[in-house]
Amino acid sequence: AREAGYGEALAGLVNIETRFRYNPDVKSLVAMVPAVIPLLLMLIPAMLAALSVVREKELGSITNFYVTPTTRLEFLLGKQLPYVVLSFLSFLLLTLLAVSIFGVPLKGSFLTLAVGALLYVGTATALGLLISTFMRSQIAAIFGTAVLTILPAANFSGMIDPVSSLEGMGRLIGEVYPTTHFLTIARGTFSKALNFSDLHAAFIPLALAVPVLTVLSAALLKKQER
Repeated sequence: AREAGYGEALAGLVNIETRFRYNPDVKSLVAMVPAVIPLLLMLIPAMLAALSVVREKELGSITNFYVTPTTRLEFLLGKQLPYVVLSFLSFLLLTLLAVSIFGVPLKGSFLTLAVGALLYVGTATALGLLISTFMRSQIAAIFGTAVLTILPAANFSGMIDPVSSLEGMGRLIGEVYPTTHFLTIARGTFSKALNFSDLHAAFIPLALAVPVLTVLSAALLKKQER
């Protein structure tokens, strides 16, 4: 009886409460706003880059490229770089809106986020160029790019469900898709106050994806259309 009374008294002094280390108030904006930025920076830059090449195919002005000594890599880089700059400006605007309008604080290193965004938009535009090598009309380029970017970015990048919880092909796509890694950077800098030393592993796939996708696009772009 004495032990039971002691246990009840001790239970009255102990209060177990579950607290979340990140986003302690469980606000949806804090979780979703940093995730929407990678989504937008994948869809729009990839679509613009794809259209920049397909538009010339459709109008026939790509013939000017065929009759010049310009290499395929130089041609694609000339198409890609303006959209990288434009997309990076979009990233700055989206970050400003996230902090000022939606009230999501940027707790970590802005420089880390900015460098990650630069690599990410380079990857997105390179992916758009790769898709453009298979398309011949602007309508096909729009729909093809939308499907090939928005579906993996929304379903397999960890935006809603962690990549570690996926299985099979979904897990494989999640591991290699660029949005997965920039999403880690975005959420880490916004919500977890992380910097480059904490997130450096997420930069490696992005840094590798830019040259790989760009060179692959150049290799698949035909110097002459049939």
